[in-house]
Amino acid sequence: MSSAAEDTNRRMLRARDAMDRHYAEPLDVPALARIAHVSQAHFIRTFRATFGETPHRYLQRRRVERAMFLLRSCDRNVTEICLEVGFTSLGTFSRTFRDIVGESPSAYRARGPLAAVPTCFAMSWMRPSSFG
Repeated sequence: MSSAAEDTNRRMLRARDAMDRHYAEPLDVPALARIAHVSQAHFIRTFRATFGETPHRYLQRRRVERAMFLLRSCDRNVTEICLEVGFTSLGTFSRTFRDIVGESPSAYRARGPLAAVPTCFAMSWMRPSSFG
């Protein structure tokens, strides 16, 4: 791998790591592009080429992953969970959740509590595919 490709990957990883750490906070492309030290348009193109999805979709998927865990591991209502994971609209959260998971947040919660397995296994099994 060339030095330029390594530098690009490092920049994209830096931005993705920021998204993972701060998924519940308002994040926008200009801020993420600044973290990666590239222009906004270049950031979107390069992020998609590197990770196979746009920064916006990646952030939505990370938020939904966290919501999936909370829906089945606590008794907070769907609206509270929606706001806690970084969505500002229950409608957007429900639509995005259904698009990624294939069912509504309430239907997903109705499956019951998470099985008693190590968290790393549960998170791996529950992780929604970005290619589904």
